[in-house]
Amino acid sequence: MFSHLLPEFLVERRSDRCIKCRVCERQCPNGVHHYDPELDLMFSDESPCVGCQRCVVFCPTNALSVYPHPTTYRPNASWTREKLQDLKKQAETGGVILTGSGNDKPYRIYWDHLVLNASQVTNPSIDPLREPMELRTYLGRKPDTLEVEVCGDKVSITSRLSPNVPVETPILFSAMSYGAISYQAFVSLAMAAKEFGTLFNTGEGGLPREMREKFGQNAIVQCASGRFGVDPEYLNSAAMVEIKIGQGAKPGIGGHLPGEKVAANIALTRMIPEGTDALSPAPQHDIYSIEDLSMLIYALKEATNYEKPVSVKIAAVHNVAAIASGIVRAGADIVAIDGLRGGTGAAPKAIRDNVGIPIELALAAVDRRLREEGIRHKCSIIAASGIRCSADVVKAIALGADAVYIGSAALVAMGCTLCQKCYTGKCAWGICTQDPYLTRRLNPEIASQRLVNLLRGWSHEIKEMLGGMGINAIESLRGNREHLRGVGLEGWELDVLGVKGAGE
Repeated sequence: MFSHLLPEFLVERRSDRCIKCRVCERQCPNGVHHYDPELDLMFSDESPCVGCQRCVVFCPTNALSVYPHPTTYRPNASWTREKLQDLKKQAETGGVILTGSGNDKPYRIYWDHLVLNASQVTNPSIDPLREPMELRTYLGRKPDTLEVEVCGDKVSITSRLSPNVPVETPILFSAMSYGAISYQAFVSLAMAAKEFGTLFNTGEGGLPREMREKFGQNAIVQCASGRFGVDPEYLNSAAMVEIKIGQGAKPGIGGHLPGEKVAANIALTRMIPEGTDALSPAPQHDIYSIEDLSMLIYALKEATNYEKPVSVKIAAVHNVAAIASGIVRAGADIVAIDGLRGGTGAAPKAIRDNVGIPIELALAAVDRRLREEGIRHKCSIIAASGIRCSADVVKAIALGADAVYIGSAALVAMGCTLCQKCYTGKCAWGICTQDPYLTRRLNPEIASQRLVNLLRGWSHEIKEMLGGMGINAIESLRGNREHLRGVGLEGWELDVLGVKGAGE
Protein backbone atom coordinates (compact mmCIF):
# COMPACT_ATOMS: atom_id res chain seq x y z
CA MET A 1 0.00 0.00 0.00
CA PHE A 2 1.36 3.40 -0.94
CA SER A 3 1.88 5.40 2.24
CA HIS A 4 0.24 8.80 2.64
CA LEU A 5 2.41 9.67 5.64
CA LEU A 6 4.64 12.72 5.58
CA PRO A 7 8.24 12.23 6.73
CA GLU A 8 8.86 13.22 10.34
CA PHE A 9 12.34 14.64 9.89
CA LEU A 10 14.36 16.49 7.29
CA VAL A 11 17.95 15.38 6.73
CA GLU A 12 20.29 17.96 5.25
CA ARG A 13 23.83 17.22 4.13
CA ARG A 14 26.34 19.96 3.36
CA SER A 15 28.20 18.75 0.29
CA ASP A 16 31.06 21.17 0.97
CA ARG A 17 31.73 19.41 4.26
CA CYS A 18 30.87 15.77 3.50
CA ILE A 19 34.04 13.69 2.98
CA LYS A 20 32.08 10.50 2.13
CA CYS A 21 33.57 8.62 5.06
CA ARG A 22 30.28 6.68 5.37
CA VAL A 23 30.21 6.98 9.16
CA CYS A 24 26.56 8.10 8.96
CA GLU A 25 25.70 5.00 6.92
CA ARG A 26 27.25 2.69 9.51
CA GLN A 27 25.74 4.50 12.50
CA CYS A 28 22.13 4.54 11.26
CA PRO A 29 20.19 1.30 11.94
CA ASN A 30 17.23 2.58 9.91
CA GLY A 31 18.94 2.81 6.53
CA VAL A 32 18.62 6.56 6.09
CA HIS A 33 22.05 7.06 4.51
CA HIS A 34 23.67 5.19 1.63
CA TYR A 35 26.67 5.58 -0.62
CA ASP A 36 26.47 5.34 -4.43
CA PRO A 37 29.88 4.11 -5.67
CA GLU A 38 29.11 4.91 -9.31
CA LEU A 39 28.38 8.56 -8.59
CA ASP A 40 30.74 8.67 -5.61
CA LEU A 41 28.06 10.47 -3.61
CA MET A 42 26.26 10.04 -0.31
CA PHE A 43 22.45 10.12 -0.35
CA SER A 44 19.86 10.30 2.41
CA ASP A 45 16.30 8.92 2.45
CA GLU A 46 14.56 10.89 5.18
CA SER A 47 11.39 8.78 5.33
CA PRO A 48 12.73 6.16 7.83
CA CYS A 49 14.59 8.76 9.93
CA VAL A 50 13.53 8.70 13.60
CA GLY A 51 15.48 11.78 14.68
CA CYS A 52 17.87 9.97 17.04
CA GLN A 53 20.69 12.34 16.02
CA ARG A 54 23.29 9.55 16.08
CA CYS A 55 24.58 10.39 12.60
CA VAL A 56 24.78 14.08 13.45
CA VAL A 57 26.82 13.48 16.60
CA PHE A 58 29.27 11.10 14.91
CA CYS A 59 29.72 13.02 11.63
CA PRO A 60 33.40 14.05 11.81
CA THR A 61 32.88 17.20 9.70
CA ASN A 62 29.49 18.35 11.07
CA ALA A 63 28.06 18.00 7.59
CA LEU A 64 24.65 16.68 8.71
CA SER A 65 21.61 18.35 10.23
CA VAL A 66 18.40 16.57 11.24
CA TYR A 67 15.36 18.52 12.35
CA PRO A 68 11.54 18.22 12.30
CA HIS A 69 10.22 18.25 8.74
CA PRO A 70 8.70 21.67 7.92
CA THR A 71 6.10 20.22 5.52
CA THR A 72 2.71 20.20 7.14
CA TYR A 73 -0.99 20.09 6.39
CA ARG A 74 -3.32 23.05 6.26
CA PRO A 75 -3.36 24.45 9.83
CA ASN A 76 -6.31 23.17 11.82
CA ALA A 77 -6.61 23.60 15.58
CA SER A 78 -8.54 20.35 15.92
CA TRP A 79 -6.88 18.20 13.27
CA THR A 80 -3.24 18.72 14.13
CA ARG A 81 -0.41 17.16 12.13
CA GLU A 82 0.00 14.47 14.80
CA LYS A 83 -3.69 13.55 14.77
CA LEU A 84 -3.75 13.32 10.98
CA GLN A 85 -0.57 11.26 10.84
CA ASP A 86 -1.80 8.83 13.52
CA LEU A 87 -5.12 8.38 11.74
CA LYS A 88 -3.44 7.76 8.39
CA LYS A 89 -1.03 5.29 9.99
CA GLN A 90 -3.89 3.27 11.47
CA ALA A 91 -5.79 3.40 8.18
CA GLU A 92 -2.74 1.81 6.55
CA THR A 93 -1.94 -0.78 9.22
CA GLY A 94 -5.13 -1.44 11.20
CA GLY A 95 -3.02 -1.72 14.33
CA VAL A 96 -2.47 -0.06 17.68
CA ILE A 97 -0.01 2.82 17.53
CA LEU A 98 2.95 2.09 19.78
CA THR A 99 5.41 4.54 21.21
CA GLY A 100 8.30 4.70 23.63
CA SER A 101 9.50 7.11 26.34
CA GLY A 102 7.15 9.15 28.51
CA ASN A 103 4.16 11.35 27.78
CA ASP A 104 5.23 14.29 25.61
CA LYS A 105 1.95 16.18 25.65
CA PRO A 106 1.81 19.75 27.01
CA TYR A 107 0.13 18.89 30.30
CA ARG A 108 1.15 21.30 33.01
CA ILE A 109 4.53 20.43 34.50
CA TYR A 110 4.02 21.50 38.09
CA TRP A 111 7.74 21.37 38.93
CA ASP A 112 8.08 24.46 36.71
CA HIS A 113 5.36 26.29 38.67
CA LEU A 114 6.89 25.67 42.10
CA VAL A 115 9.70 27.81 43.48
CA LEU A 116 11.92 27.14 46.48
CA ASN A 117 12.64 29.24 49.53
CA ALA A 118 16.02 30.63 50.60
CA SER A 119 17.30 31.89 53.95
CA GLN A 120 17.79 35.61 54.43
CA VAL A 121 18.99 37.47 57.55
CA THR A 122 17.28 35.69 60.47
CA ASN A 123 17.81 32.08 59.44
CA PRO A 124 21.30 31.97 57.98
CA SER A 125 22.06 29.75 55.03
CA ILE A 126 24.63 26.96 55.22
CA ASP A 127 27.68 26.64 53.02
CA PRO A 128 27.85 23.00 51.85
CA LEU A 129 31.54 23.41 51.01
CA ARG A 130 32.38 24.15 54.62
CA GLU A 131 29.76 22.31 56.65
CA PRO A 132 28.52 18.71 56.51
CA MET A 133 25.31 18.11 54.52
CA GLU A 134 23.36 14.88 54.85
CA LEU A 135 21.63 13.27 51.86
CA ARG A 136 21.63 9.73 53.23
CA THR A 137 18.12 8.36 53.20
CA TYR A 138 16.70 5.24 54.85
CA LEU A 139 13.96 3.53 52.91
CA GLY A 140 11.49 1.40 54.81
CA ARG A 141 8.95 1.36 57.62
CA LYS A 142 9.75 3.35 60.77
CA PRO A 143 8.58 2.36 64.29
CA ASP A 144 5.63 4.04 66.03
CA THR A 145 7.87 4.93 68.96
CA LEU A 146 11.56 4.62 69.61
CA GLU A 147 12.61 3.15 72.95
CA VAL A 148 16.21 3.44 74.04
CA GLU A 149 18.20 1.98 76.87
CA VAL A 150 20.98 3.95 78.47
CA CYS A 151 23.72 1.98 80.17
CA GLY A 152 26.56 4.19 81.30
CA ASP A 153 27.94 5.93 78.25
CA LYS A 154 26.22 3.52 75.86
CA VAL A 155 22.80 4.09 74.34
CA SER A 156 21.05 1.24 72.53
CA ILE A 157 17.71 1.04 70.73
CA THR A 158 15.38 -1.52 72.22
CA SER A 159 12.43 -1.02 69.86
CA ARG A 160 11.95 -3.63 67.16
CA LEU A 161 12.99 -2.04 63.86
CA SER A 162 11.77 -2.99 60.42
CA PRO A 163 14.39 -3.49 57.71
CA ASN A 164 15.53 -0.22 56.15
CA VAL A 165 17.82 0.25 53.17
CA PRO A 166 20.21 3.23 53.26
CA VAL A 167 21.03 5.14 50.06
CA GLU A 168 23.64 7.88 49.84
CA THR A 169 21.44 10.12 47.71
CA PRO A 170 17.62 10.18 47.37
CA ILE A 171 17.91 9.29 43.67
CA LEU A 172 17.32 5.71 42.50
CA PHE A 173 17.33 4.22 39.03
CA SER A 174 13.82 3.32 37.93
CA ALA A 175 12.65 -0.10 36.78
CA MET A 176 14.12 -1.01 33.40
CA SER A 177 14.19 -4.70 32.62
CA TYR A 178 16.89 -6.74 30.95
CA GLY A 179 15.27 -7.54 27.64
CA ALA A 180 13.63 -4.16 27.29
CA ILE A 181 17.11 -2.60 27.53
CA SER A 182 20.38 -4.19 26.50
CA TYR A 183 22.63 -6.13 28.86
CA GLN A 184 25.20 -3.36 28.56
CA ALA A 185 22.70 -0.72 29.66
CA PHE A 186 21.42 -2.93 32.48
CA VAL A 187 24.95 -3.56 33.79
CA SER A 188 25.78 0.15 33.49
CA LEU A 189 22.91 1.03 35.83
CA ALA A 190 24.01 -1.64 38.30
CA MET A 191 27.64 -0.48 38.23
CA ALA A 192 26.67 3.15 38.78
CA ALA A 193 24.30 2.29 41.63
CA LYS A 194 26.98 0.26 43.37
CA GLU A 195 29.66 2.92 42.97
CA PHE A 196 27.46 5.76 44.24
CA GLY A 197 25.69 3.83 46.99
CA THR A 198 22.17 3.90 45.63
CA LEU A 199 19.79 1.35 44.06
CA PHE A 200 18.81 0.19 40.60
CA ASN A 201 15.57 -1.62 39.79
CA THR A 202 15.57 -4.83 37.75
CA GLY A 203 12.08 -4.27 36.37
CA GLU A 204 10.15 -7.44 35.70
CA GLY A 205 12.88 -9.13 33.65
CA GLY A 206 14.76 -10.76 36.53
CA LEU A 207 18.36 -10.37 37.65
CA PRO A 208 21.00 -12.37 35.73
CA ARG A 209 22.63 -14.90 38.06
CA GLU A 210 26.16 -13.70 37.36
CA MET A 211 25.19 -10.24 38.67
CA ARG A 212 23.55 -11.29 41.92
CA GLU A 213 26.59 -11.57 44.18
CA LYS A 214 28.27 -8.42 42.89
CA PHE A 215 25.27 -6.11 42.50
CA GLY A 216 22.51 -7.72 44.58
CA GLN A 217 22.89 -5.36 47.54
CA ASN A 218 22.18 -2.42 45.24
CA ALA A 219 19.25 -4.07 43.47
CA ILE A 220 15.51 -3.71 43.84
CA VAL A 221 14.06 -6.90 42.40
CA GLN A 222 10.60 -6.70 40.97
CA CYS A 223 7.79 -9.20 41.29
CA ALA A 224 5.41 -8.30 38.48
CA SER A 225 2.37 -9.92 36.93
CA GLY A 226 4.45 -12.20 34.66
CA ARG A 227 6.62 -13.36 37.62
CA PHE A 228 9.56 -13.62 35.24
CA GLY A 229 12.74 -14.81 36.93
CA VAL A 230 11.21 -14.90 40.42
CA ASP A 231 12.63 -17.56 42.73
CA PRO A 232 13.86 -17.54 46.37
CA GLU A 233 17.48 -16.89 45.37
CA TYR A 234 16.41 -13.92 43.25
CA LEU A 235 14.41 -12.42 46.10
CA ASN A 236 17.10 -12.94 48.73
CA SER A 237 19.92 -11.62 46.58
CA ALA A 238 18.49 -8.09 46.57
CA ALA A 239 18.28 -5.15 48.95
CA MET A 240 14.56 -4.68 48.42
CA VAL A 241 11.61 -6.40 46.75
CA GLU A 242 9.03 -4.48 44.74
CA ILE A 243 5.58 -5.66 43.71
CA LYS A 244 4.62 -3.96 40.49
CA ILE A 245 0.92 -3.25 40.24
CA GLY A 246 0.99 -0.41 37.73
CA GLN A 247 3.27 1.71 35.57
CA GLY A 248 2.84 5.40 34.87
CA ALA A 249 3.27 5.12 31.11
CA LYS A 250 0.55 2.50 30.75
CA PRO A 251 -1.72 2.24 33.81
CA GLY A 252 -4.05 -0.70 33.77
CA ILE A 253 -2.41 -2.72 31.03
CA GLY A 254 0.34 -5.32 30.92
CA GLY A 255 3.48 -5.64 28.82
CA HIS A 256 4.83 -7.59 25.88
CA LEU A 257 8.44 -8.44 25.07
CA PRO A 258 8.42 -9.91 21.55
CA GLY A 259 9.99 -13.33 21.06
CA GLU A 260 12.70 -12.04 18.75
CA LYS A 261 14.13 -10.09 21.70
CA VAL A 262 14.15 -13.14 24.00
CA ALA A 263 17.70 -14.35 23.38
CA ALA A 264 19.34 -17.20 25.30
CA ASN A 265 20.53 -15.20 28.33
CA ILE A 266 17.26 -13.26 28.56
CA ALA A 267 15.32 -16.53 28.40
CA LEU A 268 17.53 -17.98 31.14
CA THR A 269 17.08 -14.93 33.36
CA ARG A 270 13.32 -14.77 32.84
CA MET A 271 12.96 -18.57 33.08
CA ILE A 272 11.02 -18.85 29.83
CA PRO A 273 11.80 -20.69 26.55
CA GLU A 274 14.13 -18.88 24.18
CA GLY A 275 12.37 -17.04 21.37
CA THR A 276 8.92 -17.02 23.00
CA ASP A 277 6.93 -13.84 23.66
CA ALA A 278 7.13 -12.65 27.28
CA LEU A 279 3.57 -11.54 28.03
CA SER A 280 2.85 -9.71 31.27
CA PRO A 281 -0.85 -9.83 32.18
CA ALA A 282 -2.60 -6.57 32.97
CA PRO A 283 -3.48 -7.61 36.55
CA GLN A 284 -1.62 -9.77 39.02
CA HIS A 285 -3.88 -12.81 38.79
CA ASP A 286 -3.67 -13.49 42.52
CA ILE A 287 -4.54 -9.93 43.57
CA TYR A 288 -8.14 -8.73 43.41
CA SER A 289 -8.33 -6.97 46.79
CA ILE A 290 -6.21 -5.31 49.46
CA GLU A 291 -6.36 -8.59 51.38
CA ASP A 292 -4.88 -10.44 48.39
CA LEU A 293 -2.14 -7.82 48.14
CA SER A 294 -1.41 -8.23 51.83
CA MET A 295 -1.02 -11.99 51.36
CA LEU A 296 1.56 -11.46 48.63
CA ILE A 297 3.44 -8.82 50.66
CA TYR A 298 3.74 -11.16 53.62
CA ALA A 299 4.56 -14.13 51.38
CA LEU A 300 7.52 -12.15 50.04
CA LYS A 301 8.53 -11.08 53.56
CA GLU A 302 8.34 -14.72 54.64
CA ALA A 303 10.44 -15.77 51.66
CA THR A 304 13.09 -13.21 52.59
CA ASN A 305 12.99 -13.92 56.33
CA TYR A 306 11.57 -10.45 57.02
CA GLU A 307 14.98 -8.98 56.16
CA LYS A 308 13.98 -6.99 53.05
CA PRO A 309 11.57 -4.07 52.82
CA VAL A 310 8.74 -4.74 50.39
CA SER A 311 7.64 -1.96 48.07
CA VAL A 312 4.45 -1.73 46.05
CA LYS A 313 4.57 0.29 42.85
CA ILE A 314 1.39 1.80 41.45
CA ALA A 315 0.52 4.20 38.68
CA ALA A 316 -0.77 7.64 39.66
CA VAL A 317 -4.50 7.48 39.00
CA HIS A 318 -7.57 9.35 40.18
CA ASN A 319 -7.95 7.78 43.64
CA VAL A 320 -4.27 7.20 44.28
CA ALA A 321 -4.34 8.51 47.86
CA ALA A 322 -6.93 5.96 49.01
CA ILE A 323 -5.11 3.19 47.17
CA ALA A 324 -1.81 4.12 48.82
CA SER A 325 -3.47 4.12 52.23
CA GLY A 326 -4.72 0.59 51.60
CA ILE A 327 -1.27 -0.51 50.45
CA VAL A 328 0.35 0.75 53.65
CA ARG A 329 -2.28 -0.93 55.78
CA ALA A 330 -1.69 -4.14 53.81
CA GLY A 331 1.87 -4.17 55.15
CA ALA A 332 3.98 -2.53 52.44
CA ASP A 333 7.11 -0.76 53.68
CA ILE A 334 7.43 1.49 50.65
CA VAL A 335 4.94 2.94 48.17
CA ALA A 336 6.31 3.86 44.75
CA ILE A 337 4.09 6.15 42.66
CA ASP A 338 4.65 6.49 38.91
CA GLY A 339 3.01 9.51 37.31
CA LEU A 340 1.63 10.53 33.94
CA ARG A 341 5.02 11.26 32.39
CA GLY A 342 6.57 7.94 33.37
CA GLY A 343 8.75 6.38 30.70
CA THR A 344 8.32 3.13 28.85
CA GLY A 345 9.99 0.98 26.22
CA ALA A 346 6.70 0.33 24.48
CA ALA A 347 3.14 1.41 25.20
CA PRO A 348 -0.01 2.10 23.21
CA LYS A 349 0.13 5.81 22.39
CA ALA A 350 -3.52 6.29 23.33
CA ILE A 351 -2.82 4.94 26.84
CA ARG A 352 0.45 6.78 27.38
CA ASP A 353 -1.01 10.13 26.41
CA ASN A 354 -4.43 9.96 28.07
CA VAL A 355 -4.38 7.83 31.23
CA GLY A 356 -3.15 8.81 34.69
CA ILE A 357 -2.43 12.03 36.56
CA PRO A 358 0.73 14.14 37.08
CA ILE A 359 3.08 12.85 39.77
CA GLU A 360 3.19 16.21 41.57
CA LEU A 361 -0.54 16.10 42.35
CA ALA A 362 -0.49 12.39 43.19
CA LEU A 363 2.51 12.72 45.49
CA ALA A 364 1.02 15.63 47.41
CA ALA A 365 -2.32 13.84 47.78
CA VAL A 366 -0.73 10.61 49.02
CA ASP A 367 1.58 12.31 51.51
CA ARG A 368 -1.30 14.38 52.92
CA ARG A 369 -3.65 11.38 53.19
CA LEU A 370 -1.08 9.24 55.00
CA ARG A 371 -0.26 12.08 57.41
CA GLU A 372 -3.94 12.70 58.14
CA GLU A 373 -4.39 9.00 58.90
CA GLY A 374 -1.28 8.93 61.10
CA ILE A 375 0.45 6.23 59.05
CA ARG A 376 2.99 8.26 57.09
CA HIS A 377 5.88 6.86 59.14
CA LYS A 378 4.83 3.32 58.30
CA CYS A 379 6.12 3.65 54.77
CA SER A 380 8.57 5.50 52.56
CA ILE A 381 7.34 7.14 49.37
CA ILE A 382 9.25 6.99 46.10
CA ALA A 383 8.08 9.36 43.38
CA ALA A 384 8.68 8.61 39.71
CA SER A 385 8.07 10.13 36.28
CA GLY A 386 9.43 13.24 34.66
CA ILE A 387 12.27 13.98 37.09
CA ARG A 388 14.57 16.04 34.87
CA CYS A 389 16.99 17.84 37.19
CA SER A 390 18.11 18.25 40.79
CA ALA A 391 15.51 20.97 41.42
CA ASP A 392 12.74 18.50 40.55
CA VAL A 393 14.21 16.13 43.16
CA VAL A 394 14.23 18.83 45.85
CA LYS A 395 10.64 19.85 45.07
CA ALA A 396 9.52 16.21 45.15
CA ILE A 397 11.11 15.77 48.59
CA ALA A 398 9.39 18.95 49.81
CA LEU A 399 6.06 17.61 48.53
CA GLY A 400 6.51 14.45 50.59
CA ALA A 401 8.73 11.97 48.77
CA ASP A 402 11.54 10.14 50.54
CA ALA A 403 13.33 9.49 47.26
CA VAL A 404 12.76 9.60 43.53
CA TYR A 405 13.18 7.18 40.67
CA ILE A 406 14.84 8.44 37.48
CA GLY A 407 14.43 6.49 34.25
CA SER A 408 14.49 8.75 31.20
CA ALA A 409 17.13 10.98 32.80
CA ALA A 410 19.39 7.96 33.31
CA LEU A 411 18.90 6.84 29.71
CA VAL A 412 19.66 10.33 28.43
CA ALA A 413 22.85 10.31 30.48
CA MET A 414 23.88 7.14 28.65
CA GLY A 415 23.13 8.63 25.22
CA CYS A 416 19.36 8.35 24.62
CA THR A 417 17.78 11.25 22.73
CA LEU A 418 14.13 10.31 23.44
CA CYS A 419 13.33 9.55 19.81
CA GLN A 420 10.47 7.37 21.16
CA LYS A 421 11.26 4.35 18.95
CA CYS A 422 12.39 1.99 21.74
CA TYR A 423 9.81 -0.61 20.67
CA THR A 424 11.41 -1.09 17.24
CA GLY A 425 14.51 -2.76 18.68
CA LYS A 426 16.72 -0.54 16.51
CA CYS A 427 18.07 1.84 19.16
CA ALA A 428 21.07 3.45 17.48
CA TRP A 429 22.64 4.18 20.87
CA GLY A 430 22.70 0.51 21.91
CA ILE A 431 20.41 1.05 24.90
CA CYS A 432 16.98 -0.30 24.02
CA THR A 433 17.93 -3.11 21.64
CA GLN A 434 19.16 -6.68 21.65
CA ASP A 435 20.93 -6.44 18.27
CA PRO A 436 24.58 -7.42 19.02
CA TYR A 437 25.86 -4.95 16.41
CA LEU A 438 24.04 -2.10 18.17
CA THR A 439 24.52 -3.15 21.82
CA ARG A 440 28.30 -3.13 21.37
CA ARG A 441 28.07 0.63 20.94
CA LEU A 442 27.40 1.06 24.65
CA ASN A 443 30.49 0.62 26.80
CA PRO A 444 29.35 -0.11 30.39
CA GLU A 445 32.52 1.40 31.85
CA ILE A 446 31.85 4.72 30.11
CA ALA A 447 28.06 4.65 30.51
CA SER A 448 28.27 3.92 34.23
CA GLN A 449 30.74 6.78 34.66
CA ARG A 450 28.29 9.13 32.94
CA LEU A 451 25.57 7.94 35.33
CA VAL A 452 27.81 8.43 38.37
CA ASN A 453 28.70 11.91 37.13
CA LEU A 454 24.99 12.71 36.83
CA LEU A 455 24.28 11.51 40.38
CA ARG A 456 27.27 13.42 41.72
CA GLY A 457 26.31 16.64 39.94
CA TRP A 458 22.70 16.47 41.08
CA SER A 459 23.72 15.62 44.64
CA HIS A 460 26.02 18.64 44.78
CA GLU A 461 23.21 20.85 43.50
CA ILE A 462 20.77 19.41 46.04
CA LYS A 463 23.21 20.25 48.82
CA GLU A 464 23.55 23.78 47.47
CA MET A 465 19.78 24.25 47.46
CA LEU A 466 19.41 22.76 50.93
CA GLY A 467 22.16 25.02 52.23
CA GLY A 468 20.43 28.01 50.70
CA MET A 469 17.30 27.10 52.63
CA GLY A 470 19.27 26.75 55.86
CA ILE A 471 18.80 22.99 55.97
CA ASN A 472 21.67 20.57 56.53
CA ALA A 473 19.82 17.27 56.12
CA ILE A 474 17.42 16.09 53.44
CA GLU A 475 15.34 14.53 56.23
CA SER A 476 14.37 18.03 57.40
CA LEU A 477 12.93 18.97 54.02
CA ARG A 478 10.68 15.94 53.57
CA GLY A 479 7.06 17.06 53.31
CA ASN A 480 7.97 20.60 54.41
CA ARG A 481 5.82 22.52 51.93
CA GLU A 482 6.54 25.82 53.62
CA HIS A 483 9.66 25.80 51.50
CA LEU A 484 7.54 25.81 48.33
CA ARG A 485 5.43 28.50 46.70
CA GLY A 486 3.26 28.24 43.59
CA VAL A 487 3.53 30.56 40.59
CA GLY A 488 0.82 30.78 37.95
CA LEU A 489 -1.38 28.07 39.48
CA GLU A 490 -5.15 28.03 40.06
CA GLY A 491 -6.55 27.91 43.57
CA TRP A 492 -7.61 24.27 43.29
CA GLU A 493 -4.12 23.30 42.17
CA LEU A 494 -2.53 25.04 45.16
CA ASP A 495 -5.02 23.26 47.42
CA VAL A 496 -4.15 19.82 46.03
CA LEU A 497 -0.43 20.55 46.22
CA GLY A 498 -0.81 21.98 49.71
CA VAL A 499 1.37 25.00 48.96
CA LYS A 500 0.77 28.73 49.18
CA GLY A 501 0.95 31.10 46.26
CA ALA A 502 4.10 33.16 45.77
CA GLY A 503 4.00 36.31 47.93
CA GLU A 504 1.94 34.68 50.71
